[in-house]
Amino acid sequence: MPMRVAIVSPEKEVWSGEADMVVARTTEGELGVLAGHVPLLGVLVEGGQVRVKTGDSTLTVEVDGGFLSVTKQGVSILAEHALLVGTG
Repeated sequence: MPMRVAIVSPEKEVWSGEADMVVARTTEGELGVLAGHVPLLGVLVEGGQVRVKTGDSTLTVEVDGGFLSVTKQGVSILAEHALLVGTG
């Protein structure tokens, strides 16, 4: 079951859409989020990556700090700086 994901920086929305899983490195360690995950708020590490898995492809975004928010509505990545670096 897909979930709604949005990755934004102060400058722009980097990516949004439906995803099967989000993996991000927080100050507490690497975190994988699937649909139905309990709500949480995490602090993203400087120089980390967020991977968004949709079907057979994975989107990779480099992030420099910010927050990851998980709610019933989905996942929001609010990064200080974010750059889409690849899909595969």
